[in-house]
Amino acid sequence: MSTPYAKLPGWVDYGLIPLINLLVAFLVAGLVVLLVGENPLNAAYYMVTGAFGRGEYLGFTLYYATTFIFTGLSVAVAFHAGLFNIGSEGQAYIGGIGVALACLWLDRILPWYFVLPIAALGAAFFGALWAFLPGWLQAKRGSHIVITTIMFNFIAASLMVYLLTKVLKPMGSMSPQTRTFEAGGRLPKLDWLMSLFGLNIGNAPFNISFLLALLAAFACWVLIWRTRFGFEMRTMGHSPSAARYAGISETRITIVVMMISGALAGLMALNPIMGEQARMQLDFVQGAGFVGIAVALMGRSHPAGIIPAAILFGMLYQGGAEIAFEMPAISRDMIVIIQGLVILFAGALENMFRPAIGRLFAGLASRAPAASQAKGA
Repeated sequence: MSTPYAKLPGWVDYGLIPLINLLVAFLVAGLVVLLVGENPLNAAYYMVTGAFGRGEYLGFTLYYATTFIFTGLSVAVAFHAGLFNIGSEGQAYIGGIGVALACLWLDRILPWYFVLPIAALGAAFFGALWAFLPGWLQAKRGSHIVITTIMFNFIAASLMVYLLTKVLKPMGSMSPQTRTFEAGGRLPKLDWLMSLFGLNIGNAPFNISFLLALLAAFACWVLIWRTRFGFEMRTMGHSPSAARYAGISETRITIVVMMISGALAGLMALNPIMGEQARMQLDFVQGAGFVGIAVALMGRSHPAGIIPAAILFGMLYQGGAEIAFEMPAISRDMIVIIQGLVILFAGALENMFRPAIGRLFAGLASRAPAASQAKGA
């Protein structure tokens, strides 16, 4: 039987360990940059300045971060109930259908501030509906949530291809996408917010869905740590047998949590569809559901950690594009390797340094009483 990890202070568990993992990931990434004959310090400079050096760059970074906040919260909510929802990618695809239908129906009739709530409800409903089936199969039939959500990712992708080539594509168009939305189906940019800090976002699609993502993060914090249902789901996540003994319905928790997780993933579709593209295109998710897994792991499944983790991955996306432009020897594939290293150390190897740090703090804690006794003597 494996030995449980020692209890660590919150600032170590949620701050120091993720920071060490991140530093090691970038050190290894620096070695990769050296192998292709480039200077790692220059690469780091281009990444940081490419993500935060100008208002437009920061706008793109926060645009990507908005998407990752939604998918990170989706994965984190399921984590707290002991469920590994790997299907945020497919749930975001299906959520996009709800956004597109609302915009296609109402964009020529209503202004954006009336269309947005309807589109958000549609995205959440379709995403929750797509997550309901794996949750029901897990709760009622014992089908493992990881297997079913992976399968549903592929089904969602195939369904999206069918809808965009056979149903939603305008007549005479060869592109697998809907028609372009009118003004009612487009979200306003947050240029007014950035202008308060003297920044101009230029062509960056940083839009009002960022505020919705922050609101969703706060709502998740309230749900998980300030409600009875949140206590029940955390209890089931820590010990299903204890939850059953306490009379908590495992079936109800599994299905409801998966639906909440799917709704959060579906809301991600607001950002690219209404905030940037003004249409629904075939590959609008672009792997954000899988990035959300790394964001949730790095953020320790806490909304306060997920937001900076999402900004970090937004920096990797935007700053990585700048590196590929300024340093031709580093291709886009190399940027994916760097992103993969961060995911590796923040996710799969997140506990690599925990035993050593636990022993260090245990040693310091044991020396403190001895030191106090020696002073007393």
